Amino acid sequence: MHSVLLIDDDHEMSAMLLELFKRESIELTVVDDGVKGLDAALNGDFELILLDVMLPGIDGMQLLQRLRQQHRDTAVLMLTARGDDDDRVMGLELGADDYLPKPFNPRELVARVKALLRRTANTTMQSEKLTASGFELDPGNAQVRCDGEPIVITPTEFDILRCLMQQAGQMVSKDQLSVAALGRKMGPFDRSLDVHISNIRKKLPNNPERIQTVRGRGYRLTNQA
Repeated sequence: MHSVLLIDDDHEMSAMLLELFKRESIELTVVDDGVKGLDAALNGDFELILLDVMLPGIDGMQLLQRLRQQHRDTAVLMLTARGDDDDRVMGLELGADDYLPKPFNPRELVARVKALLRRTANTTMQSEKLTASGFELDPGNAQVRCDGEPIVITPTEFDILRCLMQQAGQMVSKDQLSVAALGRKMGPFDRSLDVHISNIRKKLPNNPERIQTVRGRGYRLTNQA
């Protein structure tokens, strides 16, 4: 069974998700407090974390920031208030892999969870190593090096970088990257991909512009480091 951590203080929703995930052969662990949630995230063995923004103890943004500061790259799906774009962008900037606005259709949540779990599993199953533009990507152990230095990236960032490396020197459309990394095409006002690209650039030891923006169309990984 897949193992997922839900950090949310909505007890009624959590009880419903426990039953739903059980039918999907997904083991769901529920924590309703930010401090306890951070401890579970750091010390548990979870494939995915579902993280609410509004939490007692410490909020979801603080929790995510501390998790990434500890170099934990577990996939994180943020649960945000509907219409609150600031929360969504902030969550992505702090290292969330994706977000889903509340209230949501439970079946949509299950679909998002399954997509993230599937991509995380595929990352380690595909063992072909890639090298391009100073990057070395090893899917077998989900590790990335840039200019010889290891960098810690999230599963979504890993998939974006892999897609760019597989087509190094060519423009890759935003829709293609979004499908590869998020499992869906871009919405008309979706900034997720742009934020993920920005996060990758910030982690590079040199020349972040080796990932070029093709304005209005997509991105290109240059042939030079």
